[in-house]
Amino acid sequence: MWFEDFDHEAHVGRAIELGREAAERGDDPFGSVLVRDDRVIMEARNAVVTGDDLAAHPELALARRAARELDPGVRAETVMYTSTEPCPMCAGGVYHAGLGGVVYSVSAERSREFGTDLIVPSSEVFAGGSRELPVMGPVREAEGLALRREYG
Repeated sequence: MWFEDFDHEAHVGRAIELGREAAERGDDPFGSVLVRDDRVIMEARNAVVTGDDLAAHPELALARRAARELDPGVRAETVMYTSTEPCPMCAGGVYHAGLGGVVYSVSAERSREFGTDLIVPSSEVFAGGSRELPVMGPVREAEGLALRREYG
């Protein structure tokens, strides 16, 4: 993978921190960052509750922002790091925004332990498309699981 030299541990760690911040303000514990050239260029926290918007997942917010603000070539070199593997809605957003890959802490399958009822791994969502999108994880899984256990 072209992003194999990125500091996955640090970027997932930042996504987990953002998830904690979201939970502390009353949202579900999800956070994400976009990384290009091994540097965070955008970040977001879940805002479903505080934003009164069922689509205010951090992955979708970043995918939409990237689609508006970044050229296609830049988006293709950008990786989404997230505290939990994107749901199908967010994975679709990542794909359609033209991002270059996903790295997560807690897998979609492990999310079932916390009441998630629509389990579709990102790789399965991406499999229906015309281009490959690498998916890597779990990274820092123990910390991601601890965050999910703490905040539900």
